[in-house]
Amino acid sequence: MKLESAAGIVNILRGIDLSVAEGETVGIVGPSGSGKSTLLMVTAGLERATAGRVVVAGVDLAGLDEDGLARFRRTHVGIVFQSFHLIPTMSALENVAIPLELAGHRGAFAAAREALGEVGLAHRLDHYPGQLSGGEQQRVALARAFVTEPRLLLADEPTGNLDGATGEQVIDLMFALQRRAGTTLILITHDDALAARTDRVIRLGDGRIVAEERTAALRQAG
Repeated sequence: MKLESAAGIVNILRGIDLSVAEGETVGIVGPSGSGKSTLLMVTAGLERATAGRVVVAGVDLAGLDEDGLARFRRTHVGIVFQSFHLIPTMSALENVAIPLELAGHRGAFAAAREALGEVGLAHRLDHYPGQLSGGEQQRVALARAFVTEPRLLLADEPTGNLDGATGEQVIDLMFALQRRAGTTLILITHDDALAARTDRVIRLGDGRIVAEERTAALRQAG
């Protein structure tokens, strides 16, 4: 993956070869600038790889145009960002319902209401993001990510804007939803303890995979 800048071409990801099994949870760790978020963006089809192949859920993303990528994400991928990315003029219920509405789902609001109940926000359906705490906003984002029952969840520093206790609650909820749905999870984080909750940890450095380790979580499960 390369980007052009005033200083010339910058290599962000170099020689990455990564396969993730269906239902697996993977933590991606590394220092700032190591390529973690770029890897997530390429996997989601939000950035185009300049070389190699990106295949998600059996689909080669290089073969899709922008509209095709948007439809692919709508059907197969849920994304949770550090900064929540909720629509400020929409209620919690509307924020969760919107991906279903875009997909033509007739029961969008009923499904959104159920999803918000699952994250403990049945009493906040009509509240706007500005009326919610950071933890509540991230729970709305989780409900929105899972309401379409995606095959892949991408989480980019999901606790980065939360205090320790709130972040732990959100992460517990995220893993509970992932286990229940059997969703594949790729988690970008600076937190080694958080990464250790996944099945496998991939360490990036200077755009390359520098280490890979099976975690205690997977060893105990096995």
